[in-house]
Amino acid sequence: MSVAWGIISTARINDLILAGARQSDRVRMVAVASRDRDRAEAYSREHGLERGYGSYEELLGDPGIEAVYISLPNAFHVEWSIRALRAGKHVLCEKPFTRQPREVESAFDVAEQEGRLLTEAFMWRHHPQIRRLQELLGEGAIGELKLVRSVHSFTAGDPRDIRLLTELDGGALMDVGCYCIHAARLLAGEPERVYGEAVRNEAGVDVRVAGTMRFANGVVSQFEAGLDLPVREELEAVGTHGSLRLSDPWHGFSPHLELRRDGSVEEIALEPADSYRLELEDLSDAILGHGEPLLGRQDALGQARTLEALFVSAERRLPVALG
Repeated sequence: MSVAWGIISTARINDLILAGARQSDRVRMVAVASRDRDRAEAYSREHGLERGYGSYEELLGDPGIEAVYISLPNAFHVEWSIRALRAGKHVLCEKPFTRQPREVESAFDVAEQEGRLLTEAFMWRHHPQIRRLQELLGEGAIGELKLVRSVHSFTAGDPRDIRLLTELDGGALMDVGCYCIHAARLLAGEPERVYGEAVRNEAGVDVRVAGTMRFANGVVSQFEAGLDLPVREELEAVGTHGSLRLSDPWHGFSPHLELRRDGSVEEIALEPADSYRLELEDLSDAILGHGEPLLGRQDALGQARTLEALFVSAERRLPVALG
């Protein structure tokens, strides 16, 4: 069995989603919607989709579509997720869902009311290398976890890039910093205090962010995120007896872990996997009645609370406690 999917928007990230879907027998991409009918129809022909719609509402009105992937700019994630849920569709919404905890609660309340599933599209969490990282930590491979360090940056050079537009809720913290936050929360739990420093461009967008998070168990996390820096991707968990390092944590194109302890480095190679296929299958399987999605309300809520606290901290230039 497979689930029929539609895509809301013709964003560039769709290429990765569509490539992942083609590898799966449980995911069937059938339609795309744009605000321009000609564009939607041309896009559907180019990517081998059955239907192209000239409005998002038209796609949501298609009874043959069971689930939608929303790749709109950040500012529209919550609105169109709720509209899709109200239309009877399950929703995979591209990260970051929102930085507003109340919006998370509202959207998941609608999902429950409609008997539909909603999940945030953090594809990196579905990669087998992250499961292996968790297993090694659980086995005590590096002793007791003490520190989480992460980096995610690249250069967004076009000033028209939606990631550089304040009105679309862009910026480094939302676009790439959210991965670093998500990783720290996965490994250490929910933070009790955060501190963030942001550098803004002339338009007022945070293009560079560094942050520190303190957790109740004594773990400290430090991260760097930027839209005006070279490509850098890294995740490291440091414990009392060693460390585990991933050099490609977010995309997993070259998955492997480095286990450093006792003065030696052990390279742990892993088989390649398509994180986008895996996140689509995760929700499709749940729709078909095979378990629950990996990421749900509580994860999205914790993510939004931490994002918002870091924004407030950067504005006030003071640490912010999370209640």
